[in-house]
Amino acid sequence: SLIGRLMFELPEEMGLIAIAVRQTQGKGRGGNVWLSPVGCALSTLHITIPLHSNLGQRIPFVQHLVSLAVVESVRSIPGYEEIDLRVKWPNDIYYSDLMKLGGVLVNSTLIETTFHILIGFGFNVNNSNPTICINDLITKFNKEEGTKLKALTADCLIARTVTALERLIDIFQEKGPNGVLPSYYKYWVHSGKQVRLRDEEGPIAWIVGIDDYGFLQVHEEGKGVESVHPDGNSFDMLRNLIVPK
Repeated sequence: SLIGRLMFELPEEMGLIAIAVRQTQGKGRGGNVWLSPVGCALSTLHITIPLHSNLGQRIPFVQHLVSLAVVESVRSIPGYEEIDLRVKWPNDIYYSDLMKLGGVLVNSTLIETTFHILIGFGFNVNNSNPTICINDLITKFNKEEGTKLKALTADCLIARTVTALERLIDIFQEKGPNGVLPSYYKYWVHSGKQVRLRDEEGPIAWIVGIDDYGFLQVHEEGKGVESVHPDGNSFDMLRNLIVPK
């Protein structure tokens, strides 16, 4: 990909972002293909993070910060705070806990003592297919609440996402996970949810939060709290399971 080649040729301080109008060869987690119709905000962002920093020591957190930044891009606008856009661990953006409308993919390469991170994120802004989009949520909210919130554009939300992400990274670098977790929990879909571990007959556990490295923490009855890693587990919300991949 162009941005993959460019990222090593640019001066260190310079950020780089590629914005796609339409994408036909998108990649999702686990090799899934991600098709992006017109109306979907889609971009790839290059950032660098020093290895010996709060975030450099906890790189899995990057995807959570990006998901949170996407949600904040809408919900930090005055009047739009109640639009029910949420984060789903580890890397999805949801309407309530009902429907996916975006996602995040992070690739990191360590060169000497610096992580070069390519962040791909996409979310439906103005396309009702294939699932639902942010402007649908705004229309629905206006109808239910009698408000007159304007529709948003993909360009505006990409810019707001990048700005929010820069702020979240700064806070994380200064204060560590506790600097950002309150906001993350405010917008995530999992609070107090019950899941089954391993399979539908598996033990019941409650989702507690995420640990200092960004892994999901679950509390199994009589067992105490343990962390679940995203790469070995996929989280199937429809069946409310955490299943080993």
